[in-house]
Amino acid sequence: MSELTPDDQPNQDSNSVSASPESDAVLSVRSLSKSFGGIDAVSNVSFNVAKAELLALIGPNGAGKTTCFNMLMGQLKPTTGTVHLDGENITGKLPRQVWRKGVGRTFQITGTYQSMTVIENVQMALLSHNRRLFEIRSYAHKQYQGEAKDLLALVGMQDQAERACAVLAYGDLKRLELAIALAHSPKLLLMDEPTAGMAPKERIALMKLTADIVSQRNISALFTEHDMDVVFAHAHRVMVLNRGEIIANGSVDDVRNNTQVQEVYLGGGTLFQSNNTDKHA
Repeated sequence: MSELTPDDQPNQDSNSVSASPESDAVLSVRSLSKSFGGIDAVSNVSFNVAKAELLALIGPNGAGKTTCFNMLMGQLKPTTGTVHLDGENITGKLPRQVWRKGVGRTFQITGTYQSMTVIENVQMALLSHNRRLFEIRSYAHKQYQGEAKDLLALVGMQDQAERACAVLAYGDLKRLELAIALAHSPKLLLMDEPTAGMAPKERIALMKLTADIVSQRNISALFTEHDMDVVFAHAHRVMVLNRGEIIANGSVDDVRNNTQVQEVYLGGGTLFQSNNTDKHA
C-alpha cells in the first residue's frame, strides 16, 4: 500500500484500519489482493466496516472497486488476503454461501424479473431465503405477502406492489432492488454504484433512504459511488482506491482535503463542499 506524506494526511490515523475498531467490525478485510496475469487489479487492501456504518468506497474508473466487491461477495477468489464477516472467515466462499451468511448486494445494472410484479419479485427473494424456492406451486404468489409488503413499504414502493417491473421507472427499479437485497435481513449491504443511471434528485433520495435503513435496522453498508454530492452528504466514512490501492481512509473532511486524493481522483483542485445540495432539488 502506498504511503501518504504528512501534508496529505490531515488525520494521522485516517488511513489506518483501526478507524473501525476490530471488536466492532461486521466486515474485516486484510491484505486483499487480486492479480490477472501480471496485472494487480487490487493490491494489499485492508479495512473494517463497523456495525451500522455507511462506508463509501470511491475512486476513478478502473481503480479496482468492482473487483474488490466481487471478492467480498465470492464472485472472484482473491489471490491473497482474507475476508471475515462477524469474525467468520468467508474468503473464497461461493456467492450463495456469502449471501446465506448475511451479505446482501445490489448491482450497477438492476436485475429483476421483468414479467413479474413488484411484490412477486420480493416474494421470490423471500422464498429463496426460506429455502422454498424449489417448492413453487400455483399458490406461490400467496406466500410471504405480509413480509413482502413490509419491505416495499420500507423503500416507499408499497403503492406499486401490483405493477409489472417492465413498466417501472429506473429509480423505482433501484428501490425495488434494495427491497430484494433486504429480504434475508442482511448484516451487511454491498451496493455497487447504487445510483448509477439515476437523475441527480433520485440519487440523493435513494442514498438518504439507504442511510435511514442503515440507522433504523442497525445494519452496515459498503457502497461505491462516483457522485461526490451523494458520498459527502451521507457516508459516515470514505475510502479512496486508486490503481488497486487504498490511498485514503477517513472522514469526509479528511478525504475532501487530502491533496493526493485531489490529484489522482480529480486531477487537482479542491473537492467541493457537500453542504449545498439545493441544485438537486
